[in-house]
Amino acid sequence: MPKTKNTKDHKAAKSADGSSGVQPPKRPKAATLSKKALAADEKGLDFARAWVEFPDPADDEQVFRCDLTWLTSRWNCVFGSGCQGIQAGRADDGCCTLGAHFSDEDDEKRVAEHVARLTPEIWQHHAEGTGHGWVSEDEEGSRQTRPFNGSCIFQNRPGFAGGAGCSLHILALREGREPLETKPDVCWQLPIRRTYDWIDRPDDTRVLQISIGEYDRRGWGPGGHDLHWWCTSATSAHGAGDPVYLSYRPELTELMGKAGYDRLAELCEARLASQLPLLAPHPADPTN
Repeated sequence: MPKTKNTKDHKAAKSADGSSGVQPPKRPKAATLSKKALAADEKGLDFARAWVEFPDPADDEQVFRCDLTWLTSRWNCVFGSGCQGIQAGRADDGCCTLGAHFSDEDDEKRVAEHVARLTPEIWQHHAEGTGHGWVSEDEEGSRQTRPFNGSCIFQNRPGFAGGAGCSLHILALREGREPLETKPDVCWQLPIRRTYDWIDRPDDTRVLQISIGEYDRRGWGPGGHDLHWWCTSATSAHGAGDPVYLSYRPELTELMGKAGYDRLAELCEARLASQLPLLAPHPADPTN
């Protein structure tokens, strides 16, 4: 499993914005989605949500705050099957247009160990990446996977014999691994957003609150509003057979720990098992 920044790491320190340490993708240079198109597919950002808070079963100094509206929604990744992409005119890129910023040196080192096993059969740009490098720095000096010919150098384009999409994802599947083991942190965590806040209670006790929710347009920062399209609130990306808490079990377990995830799953199941109309459903979910 990747050694991502876990909850306990943030008892000593946390990033300035209270996030998981994963940098949000940088602002794309693309036209904004038209209001007409947005109204047709995306449901916007502000709507009622149902949150639940519970103690971390593995650590009594931590509490989880989880967005049940998102985690019980029927969102699923539609990369290659309806994804409109974050940049206009490049739907095949999905959210890979800008490359992936590494969360820290350990993240980059871990990815490098897996890159070493990529072959030309599963990595379309193997010669370019091994010959001229697969890491670059953005205008602020942050290290990331190198953009090449319009998107991440690890992205195989449609028609490539080894398969379209992320070559690191393909490597994981071929080796029987979870893709979160081989891909940069930001890639496998999206569209789950984990943030941290220290909470001072009236009795002078303090707990670390870990929030697990939807990585919507605001999660990208100001540039998120300039994305051509974003999937989490799009009706075209909602319709999966399993809710997010099940389809993203490996990722959520890595972010929360097994005990935390197991408790979350119990609460999600209780929400869905209710005979009453679902309180605060995700507006992009199917209505039947």
